[in-house]
Amino acid sequence: MAFEGLTSRLQNVFGKLRGKGKLSEDDVNEAMREVRLALLEADVNFKVVKDFIAKVKEQAVGAEVTKSFTPGMVVIDIVNKELTELMGGTQSKLAKSNRPPTVILMAGLQGAGKTTSSGKLAKMLMKDKHRPLLVACDIYRPAAIKQLQVLGEGIGAPVFTMGDKTSPVEIARAGLAHAKEHGNDYVIIDTAGRLHIDEALMEELRMVHEVTKPDEVLLVVDAMTGQEAVNVAQSFHSQLELTGVVLTKLDGDTRGGAALSVKAVTGTPIKFVATGEKIEPLEPFHPSRMASRILGMGDMLSLIEKAQSNIDAEKAAEMERKMRTAEFTFEDFLEQMEQVRNLGPLDQLLDMLPGMGKVKEMKNVKVDEKQISRVEAIVKSMTKEEKQKPEILNHSRRKRIAAGSGTSIAEVNRLIKQFDDMKKMMKQFSSMMGPKGPKGGMKGLKGMKGMLGKGMKFPF
Repeated sequence: MAFEGLTSRLQNVFGKLRGKGKLSEDDVNEAMREVRLALLEADVNFKVVKDFIAKVKEQAVGAEVTKSFTPGMVVIDIVNKELTELMGGTQSKLAKSNRPPTVILMAGLQGAGKTTSSGKLAKMLMKDKHRPLLVACDIYRPAAIKQLQVLGEGIGAPVFTMGDKTSPVEIARAGLAHAKEHGNDYVIIDTAGRLHIDEALMEELRMVHEVTKPDEVLLVVDAMTGQEAVNVAQSFHSQLELTGVVLTKLDGDTRGGAALSVKAVTGTPIKFVATGEKIEPLEPFHPSRMASRILGMGDMLSLIEKAQSNIDAEKAAEMERKMRTAEFTFEDFLEQMEQVRNLGPLDQLLDMLPGMGKVKEMKNVKVDEKQISRVEAIVKSMTKEEKQKPEILNHSRRKRIAAGSGTSIAEVNRLIKQFDDMKKMMKQFSSMMGPKGPKGGMKGLKGMKGMLGKGMKFPF
């Protein structure tokens, strides 16, 4: 996650505050000094940091904090609220025209991920049953049109193109007419970028803006460029009147300063964030949830929303029944893994769990996606009968599975053993649990503790 360094620093600061029964003004000043340094190191705009610290400090030295039974928690709450306000306060939603199609103009420098973000935005709209049209107006970058066509084909969204010999202004005009004629309710115009801001780029964008009269002008900026992303946003905003920002590569090696500065400096809200190169839908930007993640409190709401939109509730209930009755097979296991992978990279899912940032740092936990792929390969190399009846997996079958999955017999044996242990544990756990909790009172609890104390490992 982009904010790992900042989260770690802030957690250290607040850890010291939590240990104090009372807070003096000196305690608050010392904490704010450390918060200030942490924000500056995260590449947050200097003026933004100065204003932020002043607001927090003003509230943190008030009587309601110093007289509180938990002054440290009150300060954390103040910081949480101010961080949320800093990033816009509330979620800024995508505009919708009263007279479709809604036109969205995508702008940005080359390399920020504009074309990919256009595809991700189309996919997001399609999930909500809309019919977006992608319009290829980048006639300068080699293969930009082809890239958009490939993205469109991958998600099933139509792409309007007139090649690279027609002016972007004409393409935009014709694309809008095409959308009206074919009943597309959103038009996403992928414009050309440059390596730097220049007058020719701005003039072309102004002309495209004039003929399409967009409902949204979204600037795509690369979060990995840090403070420079905010400077780019300022330049575009002064000439185009942006309505929102899409922050890309937020999962990269970045300090996160752009996310904390862009709204305060430009007045333009971050509407979406994008992670990774895969064409997953854009994620709506929720300031309160992002503040919570920055402070190491997790983001359970986003995790729940991901699960609700990607996991089949009926299948999940059936899985739970099978695990409880020890009917769970390798076929079910493979299906479960695929559902979990649909939620996105596991590192990002862990970041959404409260306190996981700290746990990962302490134990240096790294989620190895390759290991998960190896597990999938082993299971997929089994026959249907073997998946349903793991007990028939003798040495020769295991040898064949290892060869078919490109793994070793030791890895196949380990997975089968872990799977068997997991089934036994689920069965024991189920027998201990009554409708109102563990059966057998303390005896049941001791049994559970014993099972967990064995260092049980799951095969995923």
